[in-house]
Amino acid sequence: MTQITFYFSTLSPYTYLAGTRLEEIAARHGAEIVYKPLDIIGMFRRTGGVPPKDRHPSRQEYRLIEMQRQAKKVGLPLNLKPAFWPTNPAPSSYAFIAAQNAGGGDLGKLYHAMTRAVWAEEKNIAEDSVIRACLKSAGFDPALADSGLLTGAETYAQNLEDAVSDGVFGAPFYITDDGAKFWGQDRLEDLDQHLSDIA
Repeated sequence: MTQITFYFSTLSPYTYLAGTRLEEIAARHGAEIVYKPLDIIGMFRRTGGVPPKDRHPSRQEYRLIEMQRQAKKVGLPLNLKPAFWPTNPAPSSYAFIAAQNAGGGDLGKLYHAMTRAVWAEEKNIAEDSVIRACLKSAGFDPALADSGLLTGAETYAQNLEDAVSDGVFGAPFYITDDGAKFWGQDRLEDLDQHLSDIA
């Protein structure tokens, strides 16, 4: 079975704009997804990236233009300047990892619920009640928000190390098990085509 390693941040607008298209592509090709939430600001520091707030004003302005274009293209609501961004992504990421370990729900729906909470619903994904609601909406036990914190922290840190080792520098980032790399939600069609080519 083909495997797709999916590096993402629960704070990333482009991860939100990917929707659940990755899951649709994986299902079409019989591929397995390995989800790896990571600390995107930590990754920027490690790989030469610049956090949005520290970028030149012209780059910040264009980022908002491009986000708006992409949102329109995929038909998703988007608040360009959400009330709770940036916020601490660790609690939602730990909860995602706990859900991943527990099983029983839909991980695609979970990361989309978390990113949608930030970018479309004006919610703070560092808050326990928001995380619990996201877990429940994706078919997971809301109590997972309070479990496996140590394991979550260790996995979250390891995911960053894995990302840097794998040549990842942004999110979302997709790597197939034959080493093909795709950066950004606007490369999902290319990922789909690649999976067709290697089938």
